[in-house]
Amino acid sequence: MNRDLPGGETSDHPRRPFKARGSAVVRCEGCRLPQLNCLCPYKVRVEARARFWLITHALERHKPTNTGRLIADCLASTEVFGWSRTEPDPLLLERLADPRFMPFLVFPDDQPDYADRVVAYRAPDDERIPVFVILDGTWRQARRMFRQSPYLARLPIVALRTERLTRYRLRTPASAQHLCTAEVAAELLRVAGEHEAAGVLDDYFDVFNESYAASRAYRRLERPSAAMRRQLERLEAPRDGLGVSTAPAAG
Repeated sequence: MNRDLPGGETSDHPRRPFKARGSAVVRCEGCRLPQLNCLCPYKVRVEARARFWLITHALERHKPTNTGRLIADCLASTEVFGWSRTEPDPLLLERLADPRFMPFLVFPDDQPDYADRVVAYRAPDDERIPVFVILDGTWRQARRMFRQSPYLARLPIVALRTERLTRYRLRTPASAQHLCTAEVAAELLRVAGEHEAAGVLDDYFDVFNESYAASRAYRRLERPSAAMRRQLERLEAPRDGLGVSTAPAAG
């Protein structure tokens, strides 16, 4: 699999091994969190009609604090594509041209030059599958990806409007209104009427937040938090019509 480089070029091998603060920590093979507070026991699969395609910046892809992967943990239909300025993923181009899907690009509606593309989200009234396309990176990276990806230029834009403030504790956002990728996805699920899936993803995000923050302080969580208990209850409950799995996700 090609890996995208910061300048938008691709290579079969990274330029250098990924290193970051905490890279020497022993991590779980499944969730990539420190084994001290593994996330795997709280993974819950849930079904939703709406899907997510994440286009992930090269500098974001290998960060253990990236929350885009939490969406894929909960929603098996999620697809993740690396971003390249010059060589977009052929599978992404194939998906965008597939008439089975109705993709919406998620982006702020704060500039006049693309105002004609901004729409209010409405689920398709035919058999097409609604898809939220999220640019997975920092706000600066996402704006660059938006401007330098002509293959996204025809997609209708959905701007997320919410009163929610970020609960993300692992990085300092420029603004409390700047939600991380998993928080954006949970809010979009609510916009689409997928409230059960939104609750599962929200709780899984909180578990991630709590577990990672404790691990950074070399502290083991001895008691499950409220979000952890809700995830465990979902795993123990019989499968229902909302599509919540009865067993943890593999990995």
